Amino acid sequence: MPLQRSISWSSALRDLKDDRKRRPAGALGAQASIAFQARIRPLVVAGQYDRAAIMAVAVFAAKTHQLAYGSTWAAAMSLALKSA
Repeated sequence: MPLQRSISWSSALRDLKDDRKRRPAGALGAQASIAFQARIRPLVVAGQYDRAAIMAVAVFAAKTHQLAYGSTWAAAMSLALKSA
């Protein structure tokens, strides 16, 4: 007699969804902060990335994130640079 297994597709898809990496707290805020600052100081000039502008915008976003969430500077800066 063969063994039969039933698969619940809803629970399987839910498990797949839960396995995906979740965004850290404040990621959307950091992206919004960077988008706002990028309007003032463009991150791409003449087709090349402006590293100084990227760092300035990331530092601003990291300070904002650190004040809002109380995270370490390294974690805040990491999140800000990934968002930039």
